[in-house]
Amino acid sequence: MARKRTQNYRELRADFEEEEVAGDEEEGDEDEDEEEDEEEEGDESAPEGDAEEGGEEGDDEEAPKKKKKPKAKQKAKPKRTRVAKVARMRVMWAVFNNSNQKVAAYDYPQKADAEAHAARLTADKKSTHFVQVIKEPIEELKEAKEK
Repeated sequence: MARKRTQNYRELRADFEEEEVAGDEEEGDEDEDEEEDEEEEGDESAPEGDAEEGGEEGDDEEAPKKKKKPKAKQKAKPKRTRVAKVARMRVMWAVFNNSNQKVAAYDYPQKADAEAHAARLTADKKSTHFVQVIKEPIEELKEAKEK
């Protein structure tokens, strides 16, 4: 089987752009020649008595059509993104029931107390309770700043 040779798309794009630029220059020259021919024909066919009316129309055609230059694009200012304030989090142990409702929360070093509480609830209520790590934002700092 013959392998297909991969094409360099950058070179193909450059060739296409060169052809496009050359085509635009040739079309521009042809358009100018056609406009000059039309102006000459319009001047010859206008009767002398209607010179004023023909002159007004001729002025529109005689005026060289200026190509509008595209406005230079202004550099876009980088958008200011507001950095979300990172809230400090604390790790805690939480006791949950089967409905994933938090029953109790314990500080991180008190894992044994949390597990004992979950075992006690499981035995008393005859439903499953489990312990899981949770992260909560620290609110003590917020209260201190408000005071």
